[in-house]
Amino acid sequence: MKRMTKLTLLMLIAFSVMLAGCGNGDKSGSPVNTDTQGGGEAAAGDKTIKIFQFKVEIAEALNRLKAEYESSHPGVKLDIQTVGGGSDYGAALKAKFAAGEQPDIFNVGGYRELDTWLEYLEDLSGESWAKDALEVAKEPMTKDGKLYGQPLALEGYGFIYNKDLFQKAGITEIPTTLEQLDQAAQKLQAAGITPFSNGYQEWWVLGNHNVNVAFANQADPVKFIQGLNESTEKIPGNQVFTDWINLLDLTLKYSNKNPLTTDYNTQVTLFASGEAAMMQQGNWTQVQIDGIDPNLNLGILPMPINNEPNDKLFVGVPNYWVVNKNSQVKTEAKEFLEWLVTSDIGKQYMTKEFKFIPAFSSITASEEDLGDLATDIMKYSQENKTLSWNFNRFPEGVPQEYGSTIQAYVAGKSDKAGLLDALQQNWDSLKK
Repeated sequence: MKRMTKLTLLMLIAFSVMLAGCGNGDKSGSPVNTDTQGGGEAAAGDKTIKIFQFKVEIAEALNRLKAEYESSHPGVKLDIQTVGGGSDYGAALKAKFAAGEQPDIFNVGGYRELDTWLEYLEDLSGESWAKDALEVAKEPMTKDGKLYGQPLALEGYGFIYNKDLFQKAGITEIPTTLEQLDQAAQKLQAAGITPFSNGYQEWWVLGNHNVNVAFANQADPVKFIQGLNESTEKIPGNQVFTDWINLLDLTLKYSNKNPLTTDYNTQVTLFASGEAAMMQQGNWTQVQIDGIDPNLNLGILPMPINNEPNDKLFVGVPNYWVVNKNSQVKTEAKEFLEWLVTSDIGKQYMTKEFKFIPAFSSITASEEDLGDLATDIMKYSQENKTLSWNFNRFPEGVPQEYGSTIQAYVAGKSDKAGLLDALQQNWDSLKK
């Protein structure tokens, strides 16, 4: 009962925030209806599956998939809304529930988010695709032996880099230490190339992916997080966090102009147009990059924090499709997810259109299908050169607070010691 009250309060707060921000499109957290293919209202007797999802980079492809599905499933319509990019999908989702507009299918991350949304989730353990989902992909959405989500894909991130610009600057070896990364940045700058495109306007670039570097490099990330929750571990004085700030400082030293006012789209555009040689992002940017220049020669670098060689990328499951157990079209919703990962058309969209690294043993993808970035990530994964994603283990609200706290540091409003103290305070104020 206590947890239900807390979630309801969070949803009401999120709804009020969303109403206050309406009118600014996607940046306000307002949903974007991706149904541009037409089709109008559902005919009398049709069943409509309402889908609320966060991956803006696949919105156009989802629209095409919608048309494919509806043509082969008469009597069923898909109503797809997308919230992502600079918006807070989690807040927008809670606002949906607070407004009584519960979607039938939506996205939920694992671990903490599973606990947050558990009371609304359908048990998907008995679905035919569940046996083919990779074990590492099932773990974050499994509780008491039950699987509550279908993994979207495997994803990885690090520093995406333009191989041709590296060659132009005379960089012949992949930097695996902080010193080597600094030297590479110097060479790029000397060649008239901006080393880093930093999209630090986005809280999630910093509060999820960047700070995760410090968590993932702990000797035991899960144990360290448990220690923070139990007050047996501290961020101030932790050497890995101190090292991580040095990496952050390096990206700022060789940054594009105004990183705090550079949003996701601008960051990717700067990089894809050849104006910068590196950016902290993952393979989810492949579709957008290809839309600007499909001929770029790309790779992904590790993110070293000191002078110990680092040859690992950060790999995890970005999110899961879940089914609302209270949905009036629950059967149809589960049939759609079944089709998505078992039909030839669904598999084709996942690999060729979405550029997703499959999280299922039953789906194969070629390097040509996925592109340079996913190919690199698969190679690192196959060689067991990966580090974990940990932000879904953070207490509710911590990633957003971390984003703001790190932005304040980037703006020069705190020093290193102040940043570490603030990160600890963020955690302590929100942990249960």
